[in-house]
Amino acid sequence: MAKLLDLLIPARCASCGAPGAPCCATCQTAWGSLSEITRAPTAGLVPVYALAHYADDARRLILAYKERGRRDLAPFLGRAVAEALVHLPEPGAEPCLVPVPSRRHASRVRGGPHVRRVAEECVKALASNGKPATVAPILALKPGVRDAAGLTRAERAVNLDGRVRLLPGARPGRVVLLDDVITTGATAAACARLLDISGIHVSAVIALAAAG
Repeated sequence: MAKLLDLLIPARCASCGAPGAPCCATCQTAWGSLSEITRAPTAGLVPVYALAHYADDARRLILAYKERGRRDLAPFLGRAVAEALVHLPEPGAEPCLVPVPSRRHASRVRGGPHVRRVAEECVKALASNGKPATVAPILALKPGVRDAAGLTRAERAVNLDGRVRLLPGARPGRVVLLDDVITTGATAAACARLLDISGIHVSAVIALAAAG
């Protein structure tokens, strides 16, 4: 059925509108190599890297994926993360990706946990090149977390205080946190601290893009 739909309604690039693929070869270059970024909440806690600045093609692709139902972008985003992950200073022999969680309502609207989907596509891309990796969706947000849009750095920190929880199950010893957009760094810091006190070492945070 999917192939038939592709014939009847060819895919268009979610950024520039070019026909042929959900993300054309030109717009896929929005994702560059890892660039280390600095945010106050994560300073001295964990190194943070982003593949792009949250603008232009990168912003359009992320918004299309998160807010406009373009889940067909997940393999392209996952591939971009996979290509960058191998250049992480200390990725470990077998990287374990922990997706940064979203609010339940946001996940329902977006057709499921969107960062987890990117992480799973990243693992597939790595496996196709003979590089093993895993995904550990072990974090969740407790009820009461507000939408972070429009909140100041201090408000974001208060919003998340004590509201990130660790899900039951196996505990990886070393992980890489994966997020879509780093803004103030409050969410990444809250997740990294919880994992650290739970005996799980966070070697780095990787985001598709950095805002601000």
